[in-house]
Amino acid sequence: MARLTRYEFDRDYVNRLVAEDPDTERHFTRYFGDLLSLKLRSKLRSAALIEDAKQETFVRVLTTLKRKRGLASAESLGAFVNSVCNNVLFEFYRSGARVTPLPEDHDEPDQRDQNAESSLMAAEERERVREAMGDLPQKEKDLLRWLFFEGRDKDDVCRELNIDRNYLRVLLHRAKNRFRDRYTSSEETH
Repeated sequence: MARLTRYEFDRDYVNRLVAEDPDTERHFTRYFGDLLSLKLRSKLRSAALIEDAKQETFVRVLTTLKRKRGLASAESLGAFVNSVCNNVLFEFYRSGARVTPLPEDHDEPDQRDQNAESSLMAAEERERVREAMGDLPQKEKDLLRWLFFEGRDKDDVCRELNIDRNYLRVLLHRAKNRFRDRYTSSEETH
């Protein structure tokens, strides 16, 4: 595994992070991604939950840094990431306690018998997806198309974009959020 370039967590680092400098974002997600993985492995029961908690932590940290224009003390970035992760973890615990699994004998509705109304609704849904995708920046549009419509391997996408898997997760998370915003805004107009 390649060694990370050593960065000081100072005001310049936080400013580069807020300015979405790719090298700084890549370092941030790899450095803190490894630390968060170690922390979350003992707390969560699946790799998917660990990944979700990490991504939610990254999104909240970056959103807060951009909204507030940094931290009072840039040197406290590590402690801030840790406290945000703790909050995310507590929310995961609370939401998990309220989820009840479906009974074993639960039967899904039969999708084979579609009538004209459901066919029309499916066509409208496809059009809304097309519209939401059309409003995205080209890089995000390509990323979503490659991964969700073409089913390309994430390692291939990383090689093509010359990025690592952790940074791909950040880009994908942003793209999905932007798509969701566009999609829900189109839902309000329909």
